[in-house]
Amino acid sequence: MSPSDIVRVEPPPSMGAPDAELLERAQDVLGRVYVPGRHEVASALRTADGTVHTGVHVDGSARRSAICAEGVAMGTAAGALHGGAGLDIEAVVSVLVKPAGRFRVIAPCGVCRELISDYCPDARVWVSAGDDVVAYRAIELLPEKTRRTW
Repeated sequence: MSPSDIVRVEPPPSMGAPDAELLERAQDVLGRVYVPGRHEVASALRTADGTVHTGVHVDGSARRSAICAEGVAMGTAAGALHGGAGLDIEAVVSVLVKPAGRFRVIAPCGVCRELISDYCPDARVWVSAGDDVVAYRAIELLPEKTRRTW
């Protein structure tokens, strides 16, 4: 499938321009690197300083070796920190390519929900809810989460 053949998700009216940019960046990255069974999800996040970081899902033959796009993006953001600054994520958007050749906004898996909420419980995470794309605070995706003290 050619990247130009994949039908893009349009930002919903409730998504402001900065988050719409995340959606576009995630779709751009996945459209460029998509390989079924290897690179099927891309994520874009924005930190408080306005920097956008992206990540791509990397699958492996041993399922435990797979790395989610959100974790890759978070690791990239953490690697860009200077002077002991903490990771401060404002928003996250992740997409996959559906078998019908369409992008779809997806919710992070359970492990990535834990990871995002560990570092930035108030981060805005965009997910598909039926035919709508809506935002939740990361901590709302894990309502009974045990908070970790760092």
